[in-house]
Amino acid sequence: MGFSISFSISIADEVLADLRSRIRKTRWPEPIPEVTWEQGMNIGYLRELLDYWAGGFDWRAREAWLNSFPHERLTIDGTVLHFVHAKAVGGQGIPLILTHGWPSTFLEYLPLVPLLTDPRAHGIDGPAFDLVIPSLPGYGFSERPARVGVNYRVVAGLWHRLMSGLGYSRYGAGGGDFGAGVATFMATDDPGPVIGIHLTNFEIAPSVEGPLSAAESAYLATNEAWAAVERGYSSIQSTKPQTVGIGLNDSPAGLAAWILEKWRSWTDSGGDLDTRFGRDFLLTMLTIYWATGSITPSLRDYYDNRWHPVTPDFVDVPTAFAVFAHEFAPEGEPPREWMERLYNVRRWTVMPRGGHFAPAEEPRLVAQDIASFFGSI
Repeated sequence: MGFSISFSISIADEVLADLRSRIRKTRWPEPIPEVTWEQGMNIGYLRELLDYWAGGFDWRAREAWLNSFPHERLTIDGTVLHFVHAKAVGGQGIPLILTHGWPSTFLEYLPLVPLLTDPRAHGIDGPAFDLVIPSLPGYGFSERPARVGVNYRVVAGLWHRLMSGLGYSRYGAGGGDFGAGVATFMATDDPGPVIGIHLTNFEIAPSVEGPLSAAESAYLATNEAWAAVERGYSSIQSTKPQTVGIGLNDSPAGLAAWILEKWRSWTDSGGDLDTRFGRDFLLTMLTIYWATGSITPSLRDYYDNRWHPVTPDFVDVPTAFAVFAHEFAPEGEPPREWMERLYNVRRWTVMPRGGHFAPAEEPRLVAQDIASFFGSI
């Protein structure tokens, strides 16, 4: 493992020109007038979005904004990993690694950077942080090892080596979706350096021993009902990721439909993605996926974690959960006792709003909860 080096995002003009050409050549299916979102992506909405992607979206402006953050890359075991490394204003920040999930990128966590590196200036009560925000292996500007079995445990080990390589001996970890799984295994496999973990999703289910409470039974029933109509993507991606990945890697329209339908369904958006996030944010994320060709390797997370599973021990490290009402099923909030089967829960905050991609949806709520938790331990 060598030293980290500064990195700037720069997408070639020919890649952007090819993207616009492909968008304009999209072969659209014939819509049914009365079908909007019931069968997946709304064709009318997507056509408008792609018109803007090809003709109005200013990637160079967004690229300049992304490069206003301090990016670095580091090679670990032959794999090049990308991360944003934003240090506390004034120094003496608590080191904290925050990891996104699918279908997301490091972009989801950028709204937290000013709030946590300079909390006092932004009305956040608590300590400042040195933030490390990596791209998961195979996402965006991080490579994925060319083998199977790159599961939560493997990534957790990479992240420990990343933090050690940056000179941190004690640090916190956090994340959502796959990032929550990675933080969990950081805390179980090598707990010594880990101060605590902060999770915004319930990625790892506990083993059930003993009878369920009424609240736990209701929660599992709600999740099963949700999965029956919403989890088709997971079945495909955990069995045949390469098949669907070929199509998504070749079609900007297909890529946008596959990803943004999830962002609409899993967030507290009220069904209005543009108002909730803004088209420039959504298209920045999609352009990162497109320009780096990272949709197929990102799908492999589902395969590797299903067919190379790992089961964590009880997490003794202090754990905080930020509980968002629109995390997948709107009524799918887990009871605290469910997560206490697996985690040493020290903080449990039920949020008034927000969903699966909480750092992008409600950055102030997430930042304050992180600061309050780590400030208390």
